[in-house]
This record gives sequence, C-alpha cells and structure tokens, in this order.
Amino acid sequence: MAGMGLVLTMLVAVLSAVAAKKHPGGLSVGFYSRTCPRAEAIVTSTVKSHFRTNPVVAPKLLRMHFHDCFVSGCDGSVLINGKNAEKTAVPNQSLGPAFPVIDDAKRRLEKACPGVVSCADIVALAARDSVVLTGGVSWQVQTGRRDGRVSSASDTSNLPSPFDSIDVQKQKFSAFGLSPQDLVTLVGGHTIGTVACQFVTNRLYDFNNTNGMSDPTINPSFLSKFKALCPQNGDGNKRIFLDTGSGNSFDTSYLSNLRNGRGILDSDQALWTDPSTRTFVQRFLATRGPSALNFGAEFGKSVVKLGGIGVKTGVNGEIRKVCTAFN
Repeated sequence: MAGMGLVLTMLVAVLSAVAAKKHPGGLSVGFYSRTCPRAEAIVTSTVKSHFRTNPVVAPKLLRMHFHDCFVSGCDGSVLINGKNAEKTAVPNQSLGPAFPVIDDAKRRLEKACPGVVSCADIVALAARDSVVLTGGVSWQVQTGRRDGRVSSASDTSNLPSPFDSIDVQKQKFSAFGLSPQDLVTLVGGHTIGTVACQFVTNRLYDFNNTNGMSDPTINPSFLSKFKALCPQNGDGNKRIFLDTGSGNSFDTSYLSNLRNGRGILDSDQALWTDPSTRTFVQRFLATRGPSALNFGAEFGKSVVKLGGIGVKTGVNGEIRKVCTAFN
C-alpha cells in the first residue's frame, strides 16, 4: 500500500507539472515534441542564419510577434500578402526584413514535417530567438496556435502609436488582459530596434505646437545630440536607435535612458514621467531589495501572456502551406 501511495504521489506530481505547462487558451510547451521534434531547432537555426548576415532582423521579428498578437490575436495574420492585408498597414511596413525569415523557416519545416507547424507559432518562436541572439534571456514558448483566415489592414488601428499617452497605452494593453507592468515590460523591448526620424521631429522642433520649442522632458544635455541624429530638415525616413548607446543589445540601458530623460519616443519617455508606470521602470532598474524586478525574467513572462491573446487552437484556424497565403 505504501508503494501504491508513492506511485500516486509521483503521478500527481507529473500531472501537475504537465498542467503547469498548459496555457488557458490550449497552448503548451513542447506541443510539437511528437509530431515535429525538431520544430524549435529548425526555427532557431533559421533565425540565427539570417541574423548573422543581417542583425536588423532581430528587433523586427520581436516587433512582428507583438503586432501579430495585437490584431485579431496571435494567428499569423500579419504575414499574409494582399492589397489590403495587415502587412500593408503603415505600422507593419517597417517589418520588411523579418518576413523572409519566417518564410524560410516555414519552407524548412514543411520539408521536415509537412502541414504540422503553424506560421503563428513560427513567429512566436522567432521572437524568443531574436531576444536570445541580442543578449537577452530565453523562455519556454508555448505553442499549438493555428493560423487565422482573415488579414485586414483596417484592423491595425488598435496598435499602439508612438504618440499615445500613457492612459491610451494602458487602455490598449488592458483590452488584452495586459497590466501596466506588462506594458512597461513589453515596451521595454525597444531596447533593440530603431524608429524613423519622422516620428520624433515633433518632440524636437515643435512640441505640441509650441512655436519651435522642444519637449521639456528631453534632458537638455542630450537634446543637441538628439537633434544631430534627426536634423530639422533632414531625411524623415532615417532610422535611429530607440536605445541610444546600446541599440543592438537586449538590456536595461533603454530603461536607464528613460530615467535620464534620454527616451526617443514621446510615448516611451512617458513611461517615466507618468507615476503609474514610473514605479515599474524603477523596480526594473533596482539592483536589490524586495521591490526589485528582473527585467529579463519578467519580459519572458509578459511575452508568454502576449502570446496567448486570441489564439486559435484545435479545429479553429488552419495550418498554412505557406505563410503568405491562406490555404
């Protein structure tokens, strides 16, 4: 009887561990362990291959996952080609270099395991791999998403904008069950990546129609350098790092820049100027104490929450043959 009790205890422990890996939306870690055991390895090797020749793909892939999930859920809808598809919307036009990475990974997966791995899961896995390749921590990606059958540029209106106030940002994140901490954490992904000068010239040369004044939240010692990066009559399409001084590394430098008045986007700097979000920036920058938060670890947790938005599983959706078109 004692032996039977031990067996039951072990069985409960195993089932609990399995349950812990399950996502309420039906996702799980290792979803392809039997149907396509090398799925994650294939995506990782593909991302690495593209990253070696063009490191800019890393922030693009991370942003792609974010943009995919915020529109119709994490269903690969951002990948579809078409005149009025999501891909054509202004917020997604800068993702260009990332699309061939997903297409390449899909080709390799179709050769290894035809009709098994969804494009939506490739996007989620590639986002994790991009963070790791730029020096960030890894996390377990829950998979099992199926691909959506709708992609419309008009649905991208709820994507966060570089001009959104904190209240608007919190509303947009809250609509998907994401907390203010998730907001700060996920926007912290701007530690890698760039933005076009056209989105910051207002802050530099005519903030809120103030006759040529700059945003007063910009650190005066940084203002001249900022203006040199984006001259008043310069190329509005020129891209600059969102994390000045550390734009290729996934770290907390971006958060330090916010504290020091060196944020690039108005919506980013607002994370520090608004008390409701500043507390999380401070906790991420704290090195010790009960309130300190590990940015890398929390980023992984928030991305897992993001990755569960509006997922299609089971008999919903489809597994596309190619990521750019519905079956």
